[in-house]
Amino acid sequence: MRNRLKEMSMFLAFFMLHALLSSASLAAGSPPSSEQPTLYKTTFVRAAPGKLLDLIALYKSRMAAYDASGDERPLWWRHTQGDQWDLMLLFPMGSYTEYYSKERVSRRKKAAEVSFPSQNEFTQKINACSAWREDIFVMGPLLETVKKAFAGTAYYHIEIFIALPGKQEELYKEREMENAYQVGTGRPENMIFVRDQGATWDLFTLGCYRDLKHWAESADIPKEKRDSAARQAGFNSPDEIGPYLRTLIDIHRDTMGVAIK
Repeated sequence: MRNRLKEMSMFLAFFMLHALLSSASLAAGSPPSSEQPTLYKTTFVRAAPGKLLDLIALYKSRMAAYDASGDERPLWWRHTQGDQWDLMLLFPMGSYTEYYSKERVSRRKKAAEVSFPSQNEFTQKINACSAWREDIFVMGPLLETVKKAFAGTAYYHIEIFIALPGKQEELYKEREMENAYQVGTGRPENMIFVRDQGATWDLFTLGCYRDLKHWAESADIPKEKRDSAARQAGFNSPDEIGPYLRTLIDIHRDTMGVAIK
């Protein structure tokens, strides 16, 4: 027990130190986070062959444990086309100090001890049902904003980026400009999530839509309205948005998907 408490103290100390270093890094010129005040863990999972429905069922069985621990349930969806993963789960954490506080850790441990399946069983089953997993900790919008975006929606579009060297901040600003363009054309804004640690991605944006038709409505926007919105957002024209974006990125992946019922 003494060793376990010592390990936990070291673990918490590490995250406190990391949070301070992250703040210093942002101040030194990384993508701004003042509009992204909330910490999330994002997990991408590819199912083992023939195991997607089993994988979904496993995560559904885990929701009661999140409730019992006081943690927020993940916001999640499954891909229909695009990248190589099957599920995206967005786990709200708030902040490192909040999520790894003694009280939260204790509640999480107690919930895991009485949950079914147990934590060990859940991990074993996830390992058996998944081909690979990728985690990235990101700073994103307030949880209330994210929940509001997910409410009443069932179709999702995520764009994941690795910026060219030294272009992280400019890429972030370009994403904000595209959001201004979205608003100017009457489209939903994309939520921006900036990498803190984990996988290689610098940031991703997530758009939430009612359905496929809602997402595709951009094709019906009159050219005059698109031209005006582009200029107001800082672009010369809508046709220059994509080419400009590609001057900032090394890797860009799109994925579309649907809500899990």
